[in-house]
Amino acid sequence: MSKSGKAVSIPALGGEQSLNRYLSEIKKYPILTAEQEYMLAKRYEEHEDPDAAAQLVTSHLRLVSKIAMGYRGYGLPVSDLISEGNVGLMQGVKKFEADRGFRLATYAMWWIKASIQEFILRSWSLVKMGTTAAQKKLFFNLRRMKKQLEAYEDSDLHPDDVAKIATDLGVPEQEVINMNRRMMMGGDGSLNVQMRNGEEGSGEWQDWLTDDRPLQDETVADAQEARFRHDMLVEAMESLNDREKHILTERRLTENPQTLEELSQVYDVSRERIRQIEVRAFEKVQKAMHRIATERMLPSPELEPA
Repeated sequence: MSKSGKAVSIPALGGEQSLNRYLSEIKKYPILTAEQEYMLAKRYEEHEDPDAAAQLVTSHLRLVSKIAMGYRGYGLPVSDLISEGNVGLMQGVKKFEADRGFRLATYAMWWIKASIQEFILRSWSLVKMGTTAAQKKLFFNLRRMKKQLEAYEDSDLHPDDVAKIATDLGVPEQEVINMNRRMMMGGDGSLNVQMRNGEEGSGEWQDWLTDDRPLQDETVADAQEARFRHDMLVEAMESLNDREKHILTERRLTENPQTLEELSQVYDVSRERIRQIEVRAFEKVQKAMHRIATERMLPSPELEPA
C-alpha cells in the first residue's frame, strides 16, 4: 500500500474458520501514542516508508474488526466485512495528513465504513449499484429507526411509522415500504449457529466475536468524529435562510421537535408547506456537507451504519 505500490503485510484472513485466530493475532499489535502515530505518518508521507505504513495499519486492525461487527446483521461473512474494512483502512492511511491535527482513527473510520458499506451494497442482490444516495441512506438506517419506533422486524410498517421514517430520511414513503420488504426477505443470521456444521468444539458464532468493550482508539475517534460532524453541520446550516434554518432545527435538531401544525401556525402557512420547506432545507444541508467532506478528502458522510 506504499506510494511506490508495495503492499503492507497484515495477518491472513482466509475465511470464517480462521476468524478466531485472526482476532487473537491482531490484539498483539500495540496501540500507538499520538506522538508515535504522528512520526510514523510523517515518515510515510515524506519518505514512502512501507514499514511506517505497516505499523499505522496494523495498529488499527482492531478498530476495523470492531466496526465490521456492527454490520454483521446484513447476512454477509464477517471475514469479508473485515477484509473490506482493511482496504478502507489502507486508503485512509494513504491519504492521512498528520499535520491537520487529528488522529488517524478519526480519519480512517470514514474510509473503513465507506468501504464496508459499498461492499454490502454490491453483495445484496436486491440493492443494485445504481441505487441513489437517498436509498443507500435508507438501507443503512432503516433497522435503527425501526428499533427506535419499536416496529416488528417481520411485518409491514404501520403507515405512521412509514411517514416518520420517510420524513426523517427525505425519501418517498413507497421507497420505505419497498426497502423494508426487501430487507425482510434478506433475513439475518443467528449468532447461535454452530460453526463447521455443528462439529464438536467448533463453538457458536457469538464465541468468535471480539470484546464489546470500546477500544481506546475507537473512543477517541468517536469523540473527534462527533466534533467534526457538528462543525460540518454548523457550517452547512449557513447555506439556509432564517426560515429554513428555524424549521429544520425545530423539526430535526431538538430533543422535543415541534409538529408541522405548530410550525404552520408560526408562519401562517399549511402543514404541507412546512413539510416541503423542511425537506428542501434537509437536502440543502446534505449537499453542503458532501461538499465540505469532499474538500477535506473524506468519503461521503451520508452512509451510516444501521
